[in-house]
Amino acid sequence: MTHSSKFITCLRQGFALLTLGLGGLVASAANPAEVTVVQVAPLTGVLASTGQQMVLGGKIYFDWINAQGGVHGAKIKHTVLDDGYKVDETVRLTREALVNPEVIALFGFAGTANISKLLTDGILDVGGAPLVAPYTGGEALRSPFNPYIFHVRAGYVDETEHMVHQAATLGMTRIAVMYQNDAFGKAGLAGVEAAVAKRKLKLVGTASYERNTDEVQEAVKQIKATDPQAIIMISVNRSTAAFAKQYRAAGGGGQLYNISVVDPAELVKLAGLKAVHGLGISQVVAFPFAAGKPVVREYQSLMKKYGGGVPVSYTSFEEFLGAKVLVEGLRRAGPAPTRAKLVKALESMDNFDLGGTSVNYSPSNRIGSRFVEVTVIGTSGKLLR
Repeated sequence: MTHSSKFITCLRQGFALLTLGLGGLVASAANPAEVTVVQVAPLTGVLASTGQQMVLGGKIYFDWINAQGGVHGAKIKHTVLDDGYKVDETVRLTREALVNPEVIALFGFAGTANISKLLTDGILDVGGAPLVAPYTGGEALRSPFNPYIFHVRAGYVDETEHMVHQAATLGMTRIAVMYQNDAFGKAGLAGVEAAVAKRKLKLVGTASYERNTDEVQEAVKQIKATDPQAIIMISVNRSTAAFAKQYRAAGGGGQLYNISVVDPAELVKLAGLKAVHGLGISQVVAFPFAAGKPVVREYQSLMKKYGGGVPVSYTSFEEFLGAKVLVEGLRRAGPAPTRAKLVKALESMDNFDLGGTSVNYSPSNRIGSRFVEVTVIGTSGKLLR
């Protein structure tokens, strides 16, 4: 037995003993009054505004489900924990959550590096609870296959291919990348490199910045020196805004793009409209600002009812879709759900219609959707398709 195998075996035994010590409540409950879902999200730090939107998107649907009587008579207890976008905190909070046998599912975590650490430490495999709708498209979470992560969104490979395709279609051949120096940024960088190589091109430059900072001065200097026609950013709100503001102030004229994890309203607030006007953002869910699909109308209605006056956003809509996926899984798992039953129920959702948009899972597939489109921040600061 390898060292890692022994480690995972010990973890399994530890979880089993703790579960028995707490009475095995989930397995033995004939009809639990509550089903506990844990969401670890960045409510403080550089990703705080995104984390708050993520939590809200799930909350409005869980609140509505509970108002209807819950799932098989059980109310959903949505427990939210703040990891500050720090990997070690994500690991600690998840480990502690999974010790509690009443926790049936994990929901809406953020961060490629954060969730990757849960995989490498064997925490998801040992805990056995599904993680539904993580807010990341990192390839490391998709390949190799992991049975416990149910993705609602397309991956960064899909997003970067789409952005490079658009840039190339517009005749842009000089493409640079600004990325966060961690698993998230490197996953996006790899996607851009692959998309550029597919077109027999090479990146004219790359530059990184450190995670949990917005110190991008050196990246601005390096990228501007390459005179790119397009810059694809693999970055979060504060660093994206800082780069756009400084790059434009330095006279940079390249077309700016970013992947779906940024909030356009936050970018306008942080950088000013002049700096981010025209910035292209890839999106992995349907446009939430128009009422063209039944699921968008449902989301907008519940935002009005339970959202506390917070505006509609892509981020909260994405996690709203994730909450719908999770609730359908709980319905299919029956009146006494366990972690294992829920995994089986979720993987039975083949071509499941959420209301004009679908997810597809199976025993061998956990990537629910590969939908991507590019939006642009318009002259009013709102997104245009």
